[in-house]
Amino acid sequence: MIRLLARDLAIDLGTANTIVYEKGKGIILNEPSIIAVKQQGSTRVPVAFGSEAKVMLGRTPDGVKVIRPVRTGVIADFEAAGLMLGHFISRVRKESLSLLNPRVVVGVPSGITEVEKRAIRDAIDRQAREVKLIDEAMAAAIGCGLPVTEATASLIVDIGGGTTDIAVVSLKDIVYAISVRQGGDAMDEAIINYMRRKHHLLIGEATAELIKKSLGSAHKDYDAQEVEVRGRSLISGAPASLIVSGGEVREAISEVLSGITAAIRQALENTPPELSGDILSRGICVSGGGALLKGIDRHISEEMKVNVTIAEDPLAAVAEGAGRVLDNPEVFKDLLF
Repeated sequence: MIRLLARDLAIDLGTANTIVYEKGKGIILNEPSIIAVKQQGSTRVPVAFGSEAKVMLGRTPDGVKVIRPVRTGVIADFEAAGLMLGHFISRVRKESLSLLNPRVVVGVPSGITEVEKRAIRDAIDRQAREVKLIDEAMAAAIGCGLPVTEATASLIVDIGGGTTDIAVVSLKDIVYAISVRQGGDAMDEAIINYMRRKHHLLIGEATAELIKKSLGSAHKDYDAQEVEVRGRSLISGAPASLIVSGGEVREAISEVLSGITAAIRQALENTPPELSGDILSRGICVSGGGALLKGIDRHISEEMKVNVTIAEDPLAAVAEGAGRVLDNPEVFKDLLF
């Protein structure tokens, strides 16, 4: 009866996007992890969530604040995160007509602290009858269809907005895992700093993300592409525009890419020799929003000398994997904590 009245959910609470998977249905919500609030005395009143709030970035009047409650994969603003998750889960429950609070599985970065785990549980607790956590790298590996239950090693690289989670997985367990606070947001910040330093042009987060999506690449084959960038001149203070090439953007984000490849190398160095052979034959799988960066597979492959493949649906890999854990509780129950 409980199964009929409630719908179990898997949530990828990402720095950039919150993705919700409903058991038996698949991905049912994909929204930016952003909330806009209006301060009324000591109370925060929500104004907009997700895509509606993202449009307001850098364009809000006095009294309205756009907040990204999740930073580097963990909750930075507990109250805002609770409001945002409450809204998303309520929306999902209305659409699925569920009467009882759902059981929820949430993907979390490797190595987060007990305090950070408690913050995630507390943020969702009011909307769920039970909250379980799963390592994001393991969830991504399952979502990518890697043979995590077999006695063979798989290497997953999940490049998210705030963190990059890397794990060597075998026999439903993590042999080695590392999480670095480098991802899509760090690339956006690097582009903003580059434009300020090199061209004396001030741009916002939304413009930096647009540059990354249109020109961003990890390989020199895309260096010739160009796009017009508009912002404010730091010299005159007036609006200004200039043409930026793909090579410049690659130079801007090179430090972030170096941090990610260094972490992958560290994972490979800490992998037992027998499992290293499996990775050499099976290759590396890349998921997350960072997997959409042009040439990222070729860049990692050339650096590591290992074949690299991109997940079929990189953005949804963690939510898909956590959802499959919900769909097959007997097989994957040991992965939840």
